[in-house]
Amino acid sequence: MTGILDSFGRSINYLRISVTDRCNLRCIYCMPPEGVPQMSHSEILSYEEIQSVVRAAAELGVNKVRLTGGEPLVRADFPHLVKMLSQINGIEELSLTTNGILLKKYALELRQAGLSRVNVSLDTLKADKFRYITRLGELKDVLEGIEAAKEAGLSPVKINTVVMRHMNDDEILDFARMTYREGWHVRFIELMPFKGVAEFIPSIELRQHISLLGKLEPREPMTGNGPALYYSLAQAKGTIGLISPLSELSFCSHCNRVRLTPDGKLRPCLLGEDEIDLKMPLRNNVSMEELKQLILRAVASKPEHHHLKETNDRPVKRKMSQIGG
Repeated sequence: MTGILDSFGRSINYLRISVTDRCNLRCIYCMPPEGVPQMSHSEILSYEEIQSVVRAAAELGVNKVRLTGGEPLVRADFPHLVKMLSQINGIEELSLTTNGILLKKYALELRQAGLSRVNVSLDTLKADKFRYITRLGELKDVLEGIEAAKEAGLSPVKINTVVMRHMNDDEILDFARMTYREGWHVRFIELMPFKGVAEFIPSIELRQHISLLGKLEPREPMTGNGPALYYSLAQAKGTIGLISPLSELSFCSHCNRVRLTPDGKLRPCLLGEDEIDLKMPLRNNVSMEELKQLILRAVASKPEHHHLKETNDRPVKRKMSQIGG
């Protein structure tokens, strides 16, 4: 078994790294229309510093790394970071979460640099609604990016869809049908309880609605051991995943990850306030052994579960673009 055991017996083998807080969209559930105050370049970890963290994590047993943002593809020379990390011994899977706007431009270069696969965030298949939800950007750019990723061999391409009542819930079946038509691997994600955005829809309701198209058959995950439960419709080449942080009581019992923020804070839980600073030790020439001890401390402090249900609100102060959700 790979990974580091936390105090609840979970194997932590997955590191999510937010490489920037900047984004070329302004999605309504992520940040305000004007954006958020940006970190200065000196505040953000260098590629060499990120490489050091990943090397230390890999020596401890972490074998999966996902690069996020903000929007990671807006950071200068991003494919170079991918190449640096893909060459680290022990890293078996290096993946990316992106909004897809720049994916057509970079897909082949990323694959050649060593990227394994990609997740694309897409909440609507309607151009006017896309503009409303993201406030910027064009739907066609994302759709072209998805095709470019497939052609480049970044497989499987997964589509992450945050479902919001009275906003895009009328498109649930349209997304599900894409598992037939295009072989998409669609993952429906419950909306975190952001005030004033929209109402979340529990996954059990989504599953019942999708069943109008036919019986949903359980499927094993294609890659990794993340939080999604996978299904497929008869004759569909693609799959349907349900990610249920609010309605699934055992959701956190499967957690296998820690997160590194752009400014070098290691977060044991996405929805907690605890952070361990790695940036200052890195800039003070911390040894590899000392760096590994800091990572072990973060893993040891992982809580048993988040507290969204108790607080009915997002309990963290940072914006999602500053964490890398």
